[in-house]
Amino acid sequence: MAERAQERDRERDRERGERERALPRIRLDLPRERRTRLLPEYDPEAFGRLSERIARFLGTGRFLVWMTLTVVVWIGWNVFAPAPLKFDEYPFIFLTLALSLQASYAAPLILLAQNRQDDRDRVNLEQDRKQNERSIADTEYLTREIAALRMGLGEVATRDWMRSELQDLLKDLEQRDGDRRDDRRDDRRDLFPDGGPHGSDVPDR
Repeated sequence: MAERAQERDRERDRERGERERALPRIRLDLPRERRTRLLPEYDPEAFGRLSERIARFLGTGRFLVWMTLTVVVWIGWNVFAPAPLKFDEYPFIFLTLALSLQASYAAPLILLAQNRQDDRDRVNLEQDRKQNERSIADTEYLTREIAALRMGLGEVATRDWMRSELQDLLKDLEQRDGDRRDDRRDDRRDLFPDGGPHGSDVPDR
């Protein structure tokens, strides 16, 4: 019984190994292969640029002039040309179909160009908003720095303040020097008084 169980386990292991070998191995370090698409691939950016060019041309006077000339020549040819040469007689069904086809293609192209322009405007608006925020932040920073400099300069000795202080100090020194001179004069007068009625000692002798 034990041998049969071991043989069954071996057979199961072999079947698992064969199944794993049969399945394709998926590697996570490699990019996945592109799936085949039924629709043809195209560059959205290139198609968007082409649609913008067409939309710009549709909105110009040149397009209106060429469109008017085409319609006039078309109608004139099919009205005044000989019957065998007419290809779209009245009521000009083929012309109506061509104009409808042109309008059906022009409308989505114009919408696509408008969407691309809206995306660009949105990006530009976001960039302008960020630039304005940076400008406001820089302005506030400079304002704070200028205020700090003013406060600091208020505590720093300026040239005019130093000049006024030196002038006041010079005045004080001159006043003190004058007071000292006056005191010396008074001392000399006390030591050597002027002559008067008791200024000589001759009568005492």
